[in-house]
Amino acid sequence: MKGVQEQGQGKHWDPVCGRQLEAPEGNPSSEYKKRRYFFCSEGCRTAFERQAERFRLNELARAGALMSPGRVRWGLA
Repeated sequence: MKGVQEQGQGKHWDPVCGRQLEAPEGNPSSEYKKRRYFFCSEGCRTAFERQAERFRLNELARAGALMSPGRVRWGLA
């Protein structure tokens, strides 16, 4: 699951381009609906802020498809 942080693994992902961030501290970040998102660049942060709800809904759809028993399971994009 991309977004703020994978639970239990401590990995952070840029929700726009999908890059894994080794140390999110010092990288651009933005808070949306009480969640902190980290980005690899200001360009990705700006793109996220323009369409934050779209990125959040995509994240929720991926999580729901992966966690729902008996449904089609999507791979992580």
